[in-house]
Amino acid sequence: MLAFLLIPFALAAVVGIFVLYPWGHDQKTGADLGFGQSPVNGEVISAGATSCSEGEAGQGCVQLAVKMQDGPRPNQTIEQVVPTDPGSPRFAVGDQVVLSYAGENPDDPTSFQVVDFQRGMPLTLLALVFAAAVLVLGRWQGLAALVGLGLSLVMLVGFVLPAILAGEDPLLVAVVGAGLIMFVVLYLTHGFSARTSTAVLGTMLSLALIGVLSTAFSAATSLTGLDENTSSLIGALGAPIDARGLLLAGIVIGALGVLDDVTVTQTSAVWELRAANPTLSWRQLYGAGLRIGRDHVSSAVNTLVLAYAGAALPMLLAYTLSGRTFGEIVSSQAVAQEVVRTLVGSVGLVAAVPITTAIAALVAVQEPAERPGEEGAERAKKRRRPGKTEGR
Repeated sequence: MLAFLLIPFALAAVVGIFVLYPWGHDQKTGADLGFGQSPVNGEVISAGATSCSEGEAGQGCVQLAVKMQDGPRPNQTIEQVVPTDPGSPRFAVGDQVVLSYAGENPDDPTSFQVVDFQRGMPLTLLALVFAAAVLVLGRWQGLAALVGLGLSLVMLVGFVLPAILAGEDPLLVAVVGAGLIMFVVLYLTHGFSARTSTAVLGTMLSLALIGVLSTAFSAATSLTGLDENTSSLIGALGAPIDARGLLLAGIVIGALGVLDDVTVTQTSAVWELRAANPTLSWRQLYGAGLRIGRDHVSSAVNTLVLAYAGAALPMLLAYTLSGRTFGEIVSSQAVAQEVVRTLVGSVGLVAAVPITTAIAALVAVQEPAERPGEEGAERAKKRRRPGKTEGR
């Protein structure tokens, strides 16, 4: 039954990848789109207070000597003057920085500008710590989870982004990409079993509900999806992109990760309840699993809301200073789309608990379950050495 329900959707996802992938599309990037700036790595070797312009008194800026590590003048040093106002980063001797090179005269210091810090080494170290923590706790399953994470990133970078930039419908691309990620990651991490198939089916149904709700309420609230970043993207490409579809695609992809957590947890809970008491009926399994799910979903919804609020914190602070009422702030384009994103994702999260629990209970009661203690007794028998009896 599970195979009959899931195999058509898995095949549809695979076919969708081949149909929507931008075969032969040459996407322009960098200078081809008018982005003339190219990054150059460097190191600050000296820093001192100075005036912001020649002939001006005061010490409102910092003069940096930056030794370039690559680019058109490797191992050469240039002077840069950067402001020290509250909105500018602070640079000091020894900082690994990134300069923006305009592509003009490399001997002219004005062709360069210090714009950012190098973060490759700290981010790599953090990634290694994360991978080690997952491997220590999860072992082989943790390794499978890391491989699944890598495949998810490959799918996003190798399919979802190129297909959207090539002009395909963002929502359709997101649904196909999220579907394939769901199948690959869940089966790779948790193995091919009825338990995993139940989690996949629960995730798929909940994700479909999120897609329907997000489409309906984005239209009902007249959300355009045109924020500052989207407008800049459309202007740079010089080609139309469905901004609302891009918003909906973000909702679908963002909700997938949280749904995986809820559906897998609910499925595992039902199977463990079945193993602990094989005499439980479907109704009893469903009731017990639902009680576990209530505790889980209450914390998960709070996590989802706080995650979106934390990501949008600078925007919320700016709106707070605007002197507008709470209703005006919430109904503005930038905040309203985050509200729709949060509430639609939360509704899908809540719905995933009874949906997945009901499916898991129906499937679990059909599978043979060992009586409590049988598995432990079987392991104890295997540990006994031949020819040796137990004493009283």
